[in-house]
Amino acid sequence: MRMTPEGHGTGDVRVPRLVGLMAVDARESAGARGLVLDAPGRPDFPHAVVDYVVRQYPQPGTPVPRHSVVHVWLDFAEGEGGGGVREPRGPLPPPGGLRRELEEPGAGTAPLVVLGSP
Repeated sequence: MRMTPEGHGTGDVRVPRLVGLMAVDARESAGARGLVLDAPGRPDFPHAVVDYVVRQYPQPGTPVPRHSVVHVWLDFAEGEGGGGVREPRGPLPPPGGLRRELEEPGAGTAPLVVLGSP
């Protein structure tokens, strides 16, 4: 049986530590070892970039066969909240590009009043 530096035997690799990595970096790290990442309940995971891995299974260092699935759970960066359900993500901004903020009706038309003391 051939031994590999990543794992115990042919085709085995050790699960990397993914907790604390951004989603994009976690996918890259796992892919470099021949592992597949899955985020339960996150159909947008293939497109997630800045969410951080907060939990993983199997644990780091666990030997697994190459092409195994590693489950990760994501959250926003520290201090940015992230609790609760984030779907649906509407409403979308109106079409047509950026719009400037309009002044309140009647704003800028008030008479100028000068206060003084006797």
